[in-house]
Order: sequence, then C-alpha cells, then structure tokens
Amino acid sequence: MLATPFAKVLRFATVAAAAAVIALGCNDLTAPAGENPVALSQAAGAPASSRPDKSAPADTVAANHILVAYKGAKRASPQVTRTKDEARKEATRLAALARERDADFEALAKAHSDDPGSAPRGGALGSFPREAMTRPFSDAAFALQVGEVSNPVETEFGFHVIKRVKLLTRR
Repeated sequence: MLATPFAKVLRFATVAAAAAVIALGCNDLTAPAGENPVALSQAAGAPASSRPDKSAPADTVAANHILVAYKGAKRASPQVTRTKDEARKEATRLAALARERDADFEALAKAHSDDPGSAPRGGALGSFPREAMTRPFSDAAFALQVGEVSNPVETEFGFHVIKRVKLLTRR
C-alpha cells in the first residue's frame, strides 16, 4: 500500500479521535480547572516515536490512577462520605497494595477508584501532556519511571495513586 498524503492524514485523524475518546472518558477529574484535556491532548500533536529517546524529557506520559475522594473535594460524588484524613489513609493503603510483587493495579482501580470515568478501565488515563492535568498530578506522573507507583498525591479532587505505564518522549 502506498503512503499517500491522504492516508497519512487519515491515520493521524484516527489516532487523534481515539485520544479524544480516551480523554473524554476520564470525566476531566484530573484536568486543571477551566481546562479542556481533550484540546490539550490534541494540541500535543501526533503520538511519540516508537523508538523513544530515553535521554529527552517526556512531552507526554501514559498513566493509570486510583482516585480516593473525600467529602468536600472538588467534583466528589455525593455518595462519598469519608473525611480527608480517611481518604489519605486509604490512598496510602492502596499505594502499598499496588506495590506488592503480584499486584494488579487495574483490578485495584476498578474496585477502589472514585473516578467514574477511568475506574472501569482500570484507572487508565491514556497518554497526556504535562499541561493536561492539575500540577501536583502531572509533577508526580512525569517523575515516575515506567511501572513505578506513586505515594498518594493530593489534588483538589482527592488523593491519587498513580502508576506510570508507558514511556513517551519528545518527537
């Protein structure tokens, strides 16, 4: 098959559409206030190279997370009744479980995350640029190595346990 300019545009459009669907499913729970993570993801351009340059700083990362919300946290479900301290303790417990040798992070996220958009997908957020998420979340996700699980990260939405799942670097 010839790689025509139209075929290249169609391939890029398909990738951009898939990224938009993933970003929309997250219910914007980790995006900064007033920001549209879909637009930010699309502004990041095409996916990173299949042969990443590990010395370059990452433009985007791919991560899964578990959100432990508390009463009064931004966008917390009315069903959430735990206090901030209880949420911190639960996130600490889940981070320890996620670091165990045979831990299944996706199963933990499905069972325990308060993010209605990503929990059914095992906490998968897809790939995102640094600007797409609230600063504490992005700082933690970008600092992790692939496969590493964070300590609880506090944002206005609650406490997150983050697992970086893919290395994506500069184009």
